[in-house]
Parts: sequence; structure tokens; C-alpha cells
Amino acid sequence: MKKKTAKRWVDLLVHIILALASIISVFPVVWVLSTSFKPESEVFSNVIRFIPEHPTLDNYRYILTFKNHIFLTWLVNSALIAFLTTLVGVFLAATAAYAFSRFEFLGKQTGLFSFLVAQMFPGSLLIVPLYNIIKSYGLLNSYTGLVLAYSTVSLPFCVWMLKGFFDTIPVELEEAARVDGLTPFGTFWRIVLPLSLPGLAVTAFYSFVTAWNEFMYALTFMNREELYTLPVGLRTFVNEFNTDWHYMSAGAILITVPVVIFFFWAQKYLISGLTAGGTKG
Repeated sequence: MKKKTAKRWVDLLVHIILALASIISVFPVVWVLSTSFKPESEVFSNVIRFIPEHPTLDNYRYILTFKNHIFLTWLVNSALIAFLTTLVGVFLAATAAYAFSRFEFLGKQTGLFSFLVAQMFPGSLLIVPLYNIIKSYGLLNSYTGLVLAYSTVSLPFCVWMLKGFFDTIPVELEEAARVDGLTPFGTFWRIVLPLSLPGLAVTAFYSFVTAWNEFMYALTFMNREELYTLPVGLRTFVNEFNTDWHYMSAGAILITVPVVIFFFWAQKYLISGLTAGGTKG
């Protein structure tokens, strides 16, 4: 009886902690959403209101139309860069992870360890060397330079993620395909990749979000306003005297919409991919 009572109290405590953690996590997002519908007078008012007294869509109208619709230009820039980063990142990660999963070669463990160590360093440490490399090749203020930088940053995690997933695919399937006459690349393309769709979805989502939300590299490598990505573009609402929080909030909400749509569209693959990638059968 005492054990059951103690277990109930423990369960209650755990649920309270989880509820508080959920509130703390969700509150900033809800507050930004609320602020995006507030007029400027309410945003800078001394009275704090969670629900707007006079909700308005003017902030969204301004964001979408100011400076000759430049926000839409930033949206296209971000979408194109994120798409290309996802394409390049998934291709490089899939081929590298397959090699680490299936082949034995000199330096295999060292290579895997180097990918793991690379994840331990903050991305800011790579800004200077990447800047020098991109500048030396004349790729500043170009999509190519930013895509290469983002692919470099996301590659270590993607390789580890896909390697764990490839390890769960029975080698016998590939051997049977070889017997039927498929080449090594044909086996990889026609057998392994279709079976790896959940893992590829996780990798693609990570690469996409990395490129979509990134700020430091885009700010460093792009100095022309028409080439800004969305996170850098929002910086224009911050100046030395004040910050237009109502416009910033509206822009932040608009930025999250494509990622949320992508997540709900691919959530089935994402969930199964995260689960399968952590086990080896």
C-alpha cells in the first residue's frame, strides 16, 4: 500500500514538472504570436496584456509589403538555400554513411570519431575559416557559398544519423540484389535508399531547419539586402534606438509557417526514422 502511494506521489510530481516544462517552452511562442497581433501602442504600453485588446493584421500587412515586398524576396532566398542545402546535405550524408556502414577501410573509425568531435564545437568557431575559404573562391554574396557552409555544418550529424539507420537494414537484401545482377550503386539506389526513407526524412528535416533558421553565417557571408535570408532580414527591425517588436513578432510567425507545414507533412517518417536510427537489428 505504501509503495502504491509513493508511486502515485512520484507520478504526480513528474506530471507537474512536465507540465511546468511544457508551459515554459510554449509560453514564448504564444507570447510572440500574441504580440504579432498587437498594435504598436499596446506593444510599448506600460500595461502588459497577454491577449491583444485591439487585435490587428496591420503588422502582417506591413511585413509583406514594406520596401517593395522585400520580405517575399527574403522568403525566396531562404527557401532556395534551404532546399539546396537539404539536397546537397542528404546526398553527401547518404553516400558517406553508407560507406561507413557497409565497407571496411583504413581510417574508418578515425573518420567516424572526427564527425563526432566536430559536433562538440560551436558553429561560431567555423565562421572565420569558412569565410576565408568562401572568399578565396569568390563565393561571398552567393547562394553557393552559403549552401556549402550549411552543408558542412549539418553533415556530421546527418552522417551519424543515417549510418545508424543503414546498420538496421539486413545485408542479405543487398547480397540478393547483387546475385540478381545489380551493381553496387544500383543496390544502393534501388534497395537501400527506398528502405531508408524515414532516416532520409529525418536527415532532410534537420538540414532544412539548419539552413532555414541560421543567422550568423548568413549575416557574415551576405551583405547585400536583396540577398538576405529571413532571419537576417528580421534584423532590419532592430536599430540603435529601439526594436519594432510587433513587426519582429509578425515576421517570426511567418518564418515558422513553412517549417511547421514541412513537419506535419513528414511527421510519420520523422518519428519512425528517429526510432529506427537508434537501434540495430
